[in-house]
Amino acid sequence: MPANKNSKFMAPLELSEELAAVVGKGPMPRTEVTKKIWAYIKKNNLQDPKNKRNIIPDEKLAKVFGKGKKAVNMFEMTKLVNGHLS
Repeated sequence: MPANKNSKFMAPLELSEELAAVVGKGPMPRTEVTKKIWAYIKKNNLQDPKNKRNIIPDEKLAKVFGKGKKAVNMFEMTKLVNGHLS
């Protein structure tokens, strides 16, 4: 039986402390991390009202995205989050 193409994508990963503070304790797959980050962003109203693709991080999310980032677009977010997964 051929390996599932998404198996690596679905593999549970360890989370950094900063990321776990936002999405909960790991390990969890990337898909779940992304889902939980979006839930956090929506719950805390962190999307830029003028441009929904931009996220304005609160203190917790700023630790994941990097200090000094005033806004992060949703495409850049994936790259920044990947740095907190191992």
